Amino acid sequence: MGSMTGKTAVVTGGSRGIGRAICLELARRGANVVFSYAGNTAAAEKTLAELKELGVEARAVQGDVADPAAAKALIDTAVKELGGIHILVNNAGITRDNLAMVLKEEDFDAVINTNLKGAFLCMKAAIRPMMKARYGRIVNMSSVVALRGNPGQINYCASKAGLIGMTKSLAKEMGARGITVNAVAPGYIATDMTAALPDAAREAMLSTIPANRPGTPEDVAAAVAFLASEEAGYITGQVLSVDGGMGM
Repeated sequence: MGSMTGKTAVVTGGSRGIGRAICLELARRGANVVFSYAGNTAAAEKTLAELKELGVEARAVQGDVADPAAAKALIDTAVKELGGIHILVNNAGITRDNLAMVLKEEDFDAVINTNLKGAFLCMKAAIRPMMKARYGRIVNMSSVVALRGNPGQINYCASKAGLIGMTKSLAKEMGARGITVNAVAPGYIATDMTAALPDAAREAMLSTIPANRPGTPEDVAAAVAFLASEEAGYITGQVLSVDGGMGM
């Protein structure tokens, strides 16, 4: 895969887990990286230091991507301090799981606002500079549950399915302008979020995976890096499942 030297990537939710792995993978390929984080300053500083050790320019921006001003400030940081935005990865996401009959309205809204509206706001802010450059790679982080559903996650599934719809719509709007828009749908990935699941739930998921192992954040990062590369310039509006066969 070709070098990303000279490109600037913005990754939301980039301080930990899959987001951190994406930041580091893009940096290894030469991209400068701006990432957002919600509140874990220690994790953000650690990731920032790791990025700089790879020899690229890097910035960490604290903020809530569901806030229009914060989303714009994130993109503006890339444009004003690092010369532009060429890659946007909408990775920030939260869960507020519960069965639909007892799910609180505020928990439904919180997940939709962060996972879906936040991605929209970042894409909206990034489109204009990408159009001006006539180049852009947008990758939205969906989930295998967007394609299959999952009990107790009606809000999360709705947000991740909505991302697929937005991906396809924006791909059609931006296709003639040198901007691709794709989604990655991870399956069971070993992260802090999945580590909190009960043992029985993790074993049940593993039993559905032909690869017979959970994925790693690096597995997802490799797929994102491909879709963010110049070589993927004729791929748009697609959903790439990174799930070890779980979704078959």
